Amino acid sequence: MSEEKSLNFIEEIVEEDLRTGKHGGRVLTRFPPEPNGYLHIGHAKSICLNFGLAQQYNGKTNLRFDDTNPVTEDTEYVESIKKDIQWLGFQWAEELYTSDYFETLYSYAVELIKKGLAYVDDSTAEEIAAAKGTPTEPGVPTPYRARSIDENLTLFADMRAGKYKDGEKVLRAKIDLASPNMHLRDPLLYRIKHAHHHRTGNQWCIYPMYDFAHGQSDSIEKITHSICTLEFIPHRPLYDWCIDKLEIFPSKQYEFARLNMTYTVMSKRKLLQLVNDKFVESWDDPRMPTISGLRRRGYTPASIRNFCEKIGVQKRENMIDVSLLEFCIREDLNKTAWRRMAVLDPIKLVITNYPDGQVEDLVGENNPEVEGGEGARIIPFSKELWIEREDFMEDAPKKFFRLGPGLSVRLKHAYIVTCNDFVKDENGKVTEVHCTYVPNSKSGEDTSGLKVKGTIHWISVPHAKEAEVRLYDRLFNDENPAAAENFKDSINPESLHVIERAYIEPDLATATPGKGYQFIRLGYFTLDTHSTPEHLVFNRTVTLKDSWGKEVKKNG
Repeated sequence: MSEEKSLNFIEEIVEEDLRTGKHGGRVLTRFPPEPNGYLHIGHAKSICLNFGLAQQYNGKTNLRFDDTNPVTEDTEYVESIKKDIQWLGFQWAEELYTSDYFETLYSYAVELIKKGLAYVDDSTAEEIAAAKGTPTEPGVPTPYRARSIDENLTLFADMRAGKYKDGEKVLRAKIDLASPNMHLRDPLLYRIKHAHHHRTGNQWCIYPMYDFAHGQSDSIEKITHSICTLEFIPHRPLYDWCIDKLEIFPSKQYEFARLNMTYTVMSKRKLLQLVNDKFVESWDDPRMPTISGLRRRGYTPASIRNFCEKIGVQKRENMIDVSLLEFCIREDLNKTAWRRMAVLDPIKLVITNYPDGQVEDLVGENNPEVEGGEGARIIPFSKELWIEREDFMEDAPKKFFRLGPGLSVRLKHAYIVTCNDFVKDENGKVTEVHCTYVPNSKSGEDTSGLKVKGTIHWISVPHAKEAEVRLYDRLFNDENPAAAENFKDSINPESLHVIERAYIEPDLATATPGKGYQFIRLGYFTLDTHSTPEHLVFNRTVTLKDSWGKEVKKNG
């Protein structure tokens, strides 16, 4: 019997709420991204948590775009976020936007003014910051804190009407300038921004601050469990204060540790620098930790969901080893990837006793991990083959179980061959390996009685298709690049190695993006989304084994 999985602390909260009948037994979560960039693996953790909780407890999840900053937002990001969530296997109950609530949020701000709990401040950003004090010294009121309710109502209406320039006035909550929590020292609720909004156009020139819009949007939607990352802990008192003073539905905020991962940066600002400074080609570059980058690299939704489940939900910040993510994709692709052969560094092998012009159709199963093999494909075999250069050694050591003078190997799905000779060019480089084959040693029909220790892959020369193969590796050499003085200094110059002409099985000419393949003995690969039938491009998703782990141990 398998052990029952213990609940994480958020599941415990939800189960207690359901047990006591809080919120009428409902569970409604939300995922609230800003449409100002592409989602990354850290967001995937939040998506899996919010949508997963709702699924687990027969609830629902809203997708709410926090579009309160018109300067940085774009419909391109909205569409990419929706695509990423659906690709991960989730579907939202309602697609909503904070901008849907601009009128309601404005009325809430007016209500706070009427209660004497908000005021219009003409101070500059620097003056406001100085007046707030420090963590050890209380703040002091600006001259505008004493304005009357009527004056504040008029000024706030004038702000909305567009009578003032950006930065000329703000609306602040009137809470406690001596609070030990800096977020309660009269925080900003609204600022002026004369900018075109991707949904409301030029209808508004004042926009709510995230801290004001967040809790009230949750309340409007009657969200039962508003799940944020740990940096929002000091914001929670303000979240609760606004809901309490407005006497609206009491949504509740809970915090969990965000995902930090080795050899990776998660900051949108830093990821944008990588794109703008051309360290990567785009947001969906397969070296990027974006969901679109992982998808293009060949990661599967199941592997990412499994990763998020394995790392769990914690209350404390921690660092997750990226090798766990790589383990999850290896585990998934080992079960699902179809096996194919490809030769990345070719040298010609000639079978001297195989009939000239003869072609044999051999059979290779697609997936040995599945009963029945998920069918099979035909592999053409001929006198001349491509093999990997590293599978031949002129002076082979004792434990080299591949090809060298007098050595025998099995060709995968084919015959046993023995090396009798080789040819060199004028520079002493081996250009051809000559072998003889054993006709009665065919895989599946072998009656030769011969035993060989090595098996190598190959491609028939006249049937080979050409492809560009991109060998991706980790983007950073440092375990924690975000902690470096300049994170770009730790970029791995070997993070991409392009093989312009590799040889692949003819069957791979019909590969489709999103389908995983194991290139036998080489790694897991997928067709790049920018590949064309005239120019096939394959991306390495991950190596067959964790070579980085070995390097770390060796150098440790």
